[in-house]
Amino acid sequence: MVKEASLYKFESGRIRCLACARKCLIGENQVGFCGIRSVKGGKLYLDVYGKVAAAHIDPIEKKPLVHFYPGSKVFSFSTFGCNWMCMYCQNYDISQRRRAEGTEISPEEIVEMALAYESEGITYTYNEPAIFAEFAHDTGVIARKHGLFNTMVTNGYWSIELVDYVKDFLNAVTVDFKGNGEEKFMKRYTGATGPEPILETIRELSKRGIHVEITDLIIPEIGDNLESAKILLKKIYDILGPDIPIHFLRFHPDYKLDYLPWTPVKTLEAHYKVAKEFGFNFAYLGNVPGHPYENTYCPNCGKMVIRRYGFRILEWHLKEDMRCKYCGYKLPIEGKLSKHAFDERFESVFL
Repeated sequence: MVKEASLYKFESGRIRCLACARKCLIGENQVGFCGIRSVKGGKLYLDVYGKVAAAHIDPIEKKPLVHFYPGSKVFSFSTFGCNWMCMYCQNYDISQRRRAEGTEISPEEIVEMALAYESEGITYTYNEPAIFAEFAHDTGVIARKHGLFNTMVTNGYWSIELVDYVKDFLNAVTVDFKGNGEEKFMKRYTGATGPEPILETIRELSKRGIHVEITDLIIPEIGDNLESAKILLKKIYDILGPDIPIHFLRFHPDYKLDYLPWTPVKTLEAHYKVAKEFGFNFAYLGNVPGHPYENTYCPNCGKMVIRRYGFRILEWHLKEDMRCKYCGYKLPIEGKLSKHAFDERFESVFL
């Protein structure tokens, strides 16, 4: 199912890929940094179009998206490849495999599977969706026609062309910063430049009415500096304001950084405190099941309105219009509480 890409232009006898901020200049019979966008016969092709590496039914809170259709079931899938080379990637067997492999499934079949599993949306995740944008686009357009929403989990290292390409089908994104967005950290451990392209992406996504949530993976010893966090938080606050949900995620040892320890909970709590001091109304800790900072608290009265354990919702104290049952304050949560919100199990999808 190899398909000609949409996001490219001709330049100096070669092809300029426009799928992400790298904007690789690719010659004939060459492949971009991601490993799955190649030039043949003077055209750019998406080599993983219709090829799925992994698929699963997830709770939307796993993305994490906690202010968008809470409790929903989403059909999540990936291809292979990535535009980054993160040394700590938990999905390195997918993202760092730069090959046009996978089980062949068409966009139409993906939507059929999502509906069969009673999913409420589709999530493009596990590897960077920017690099398989055309596959996501064709799937997303069909999904919307069937009443499904579309979300992405992304590093946000996008081009403005990609933002415009996805705006007609994309409803929500989780944008993942790493190590507080330090430029030195990013260059060494992800192979990307500093956070500016990511900040521009969230600005442009927000302008187009796409729901955005932010995560920041806090990596001990090399990416947990609070002063760097303050710099990043100010930039995010200036772009998106106080109601943007921001999640500080606990690192666990993996891939080439398996020698590092888990992030101390106290380090995460310190980041949470800084975010609240900046004026963020909704800060969360991730990968710390049972911690009180997993919960949602009303910014007006301070009472807990959503209690969680990991990806599960345990208590719900909001009215249908997302107003606090205690004081009537309207929380900025899109959609409605899913009928699956209190489900305990989610299915694997075997391809």
